[in-house]
Amino acid sequence: MPAQATAREQAEQTAVDPADYRRVLGHFPSGVTVVAAEDAQGPVGFACQAFSALSLDPPLVLFSVGHTSTTWPRIRAVGRFCVNFLAADHETLCRAFAASGGDKFEGVEWRRSELGSPILDGAHGWVDCTIEATYPGGDHTIVVGRVHGLDADGESNPLIFHRGAFG
Repeated sequence: MPAQATAREQAEQTAVDPADYRRVLGHFPSGVTVVAAEDAQGPVGFACQAFSALSLDPPLVLFSVGHTSTTWPRIRAVGRFCVNFLAADHETLCRAFAASGGDKFEGVEWRRSELGSPILDGAHGWVDCTIEATYPGGDHTIVVGRVHGLDADGESNPLIFHRGAFG
């Protein structure tokens, strides 16, 4: 156990320049999603590229959300969400959901999932989830969702984010 503590202490003392961190990790291409829910005030959502499959049995996914998000508390309160995989032609939609404030659903066509969360029209795919667990992750919260429903559009291409740009 002491060796692990020493390794952890050494890792915590190693400084990583935030600019280098962003530059290097930006070389890893990722899909782009919108995590969405609906509460008594209406639909709510945010753009998220920190999304991944987690487990097949049980079916679990995860995403992370920044502590400064004003959208996440509303989604957390309803306990369910839909992760919408954005299609290649959704760059403008993505930018709208990445912005702070305002009605991000204004002019956006969507339908309700079986659990009641928004499925965006034209989504490349989607997974409908309930919140299974949350964990601290630095300046983010790691959210684990249990998948209850899902579907994909085999015809569209995904929106990809790579090296600071959409592609």
